[in-house]
Amino acid sequence: MKDTADGRQVFMALPARTDDDRASFQHCLAAVVDVVGIEVAPERAPGDQRRWNQLARVALREACRNGLTLSDASFDVLIKAAVYDPDPSFNRQFVEPALNAFGRRRVRSALLDYLRTGTDGERAGAARAWYWSALPLRLHQVQAETPNTGSQAESDDRSVLTRDWYQAALQEFVSNEHLDVRRCILPGLPLWRSAYPPELQDLVDAAVSIARSHPDEYIRHRVEHQVRS
Repeated sequence: MKDTADGRQVFMALPARTDDDRASFQHCLAAVVDVVGIEVAPERAPGDQRRWNQLARVALREACRNGLTLSDASFDVLIKAAVYDPDPSFNRQFVEPALNAFGRRRVRSALLDYLRTGTDGERAGAARAWYWSALPLRLHQVQAETPNTGSQAESDDRSVLTRDWYQAALQEFVSNEHLDVRRCILPGLPLWRSAYPPELQDLVDAAVSIARSHPDEYIRHRVEHQVRS
């Protein structure tokens, strides 16, 4: 957080990931198009891949607006695309339909699994996708092919699995030195002891100490903002 000449506070944007695996994301996006069943014009030349990605995103967004019924197989491909998406804003396009069709608990449980057992790239991507898992359920025209009424009934509870996420994220931040993992976890991590059970409260102090002395400017910037808040 920096102060401008007129006194306004400016917050640093989350940097691009250091291990940006766009090839894997291409496969994820192609799987979404195939499994969800949306129409996208084929790329006309190898250099058109970026353009095709844009068209695929637009096609998914339009399908959600016009009404979309998702098979159970769609869930995994949407969550994986959200985790692998190199853009921390556009990954919302994959989280939101999954959230509305399958419920908040299932989405958050999948992201928690990525955080606990995934590669470092997947852990970072899950942390970025987690932010969107708190969205209100507004895509009523997006539904699951075989709705689970129990899951949908609890899906409006935005606190579901939040405590589990905070605890796993705190432990991951302290123990995992990967730069992308720490950068992506920190913005959504509470840094006050009362947010955690007694056995984890010392890790809060460790996390703050790690962040304040970290060589990465973004991490040092974020921790000061969060501690002040």
